[in-house]
Amino acid sequence: MAVLHSAPRFRLIDGLKAALTQALDDHLVEADEEHGELLLTVKRDSIEDALRILRDNHDYQQLMEIAGVDYPSRAERFEVVYMLLSLTSNSRIMVKCTASEDTPVPTVTTLWPNAGWLEREVFDMYGVLFSGNTDLRRILTDYGFEGHPFRKDFPLTGYHELRYSEDEKRVVYEPVELAQDLRQFDFMSPWEGADYVLPGDEKADTPPVDDPKTTESPKQTGAGAKADAKAAEKVSADAPAGKDGGEATDAPEPTEDRHARAKREGKATDTAEATEPRKKDRP
Repeated sequence: MAVLHSAPRFRLIDGLKAALTQALDDHLVEADEEHGELLLTVKRDSIEDALRILRDNHDYQQLMEIAGVDYPSRAERFEVVYMLLSLTSNSRIMVKCTASEDTPVPTVTTLWPNAGWLEREVFDMYGVLFSGNTDLRRILTDYGFEGHPFRKDFPLTGYHELRYSEDEKRVVYEPVELAQDLRQFDFMSPWEGADYVLPGDEKADTPPVDDPKTTESPKQTGAGAKADAKAAEKVSADAPAGKDGGEATDAPEPTEDRHARAKREGKATDTAEATEPRKKDRP
């Protein structure tokens, strides 16, 4: 017998924006619906209070992920995105706030213990500080690493390379010495149009020819009866191989192929070994 349940398979997004906007009230900066998802932008100092309201009053029990985004052209270049899941209504929403390099974001480890690891990852990759996190250490890069790899102004090749030194019997860091231009990021998108000429596009701006050259008669192309007759001539007509070889001669005798010769020589060797006594049998 099938068991029917009154709960829906997932919460519809219709009406969710208005309900959560009213619930967050002054904590909310903006609410957007894009691609069937709800994105809530809240004030940085209110991020803990806003997430607490969503967890306790609207059943978003789980913090699935914390991600960072970098927009170098903005005054507050970083965005910290919190992805929440409601197990009871099968609904996912995203909550985000902005931050700069020296404006810390309040920690949410008071709401979800797993936020400690996730905040450390955002700190390691982007350099975002989280006030209240008692263990804000790097989690993905090694000890002594300089910079934050996910920042868009971080050089693609890095500044240092790591290797094991046989002389010192330990891991050492050395400055990277490269000749290519991979030091700085120019923030220009080639799809939107860059100020420089991309490799391979040197001829893209060549102006079209006003008066293209065309052939008006076969004489200008070199085609015709004379050209056909010249093409029909044999290049090797006067060569010795193209002349008569004189009297007919008999074909040479066919030579013995490699496999027959090897077979014959093998039989002869076996016969000689059979007839010749071995050294240890000789008197």
